[in-house]
Amino acid sequence: MARGEFAGAKLEKNRKKWRWKDPRYKKKMLGKKGLLEGAPQARGIVIGKRGVTARQPNSGIRKCVRVQLIKSGRELTALAPRDGAIKYIDEHDEVIVEGLGGRKGGAPGDLWGVKFKVIKVNDQCLEMLRTGRKEKVKR
Repeated sequence: MARGEFAGAKLEKNRKKWRWKDPRYKKKMLGKKGLLEGAPQARGIVIGKRGVTARQPNSGIRKCVRVQLIKSGRELTALAPRDGAIKYIDEHDEVIVEGLGGRKGGAPGDLWGVKFKVIKVNDQCLEMLRTGRKEKVKR
């Protein structure tokens, strides 16, 4: 690296070039892309229900829903977490989805392509509906 009397310009140029290798700088400058567009949660309309089979070595059918996001119109698959939660989600319901929490925002272990979970249905907490502490409102 140059250390001469007039090396300042070269040093500054190198700093600007190599800071793109820093993941925090790159994320800050480019912004976070993805289905939720950087937001922690998103609102959408349920298009349909589907069962997703788990990968090896696990077996079972995970209950999921197809959701169309309101703000972007994109479709995604969201998991209905825990036992019996799918019963409280119907087609054309308004739901709020958030990330499932897999590594680096990806899908967790045995579910390919499922990166989101449903947390609210028609502004009612899905966990409260599932445990019987609240009743689902008809819209």
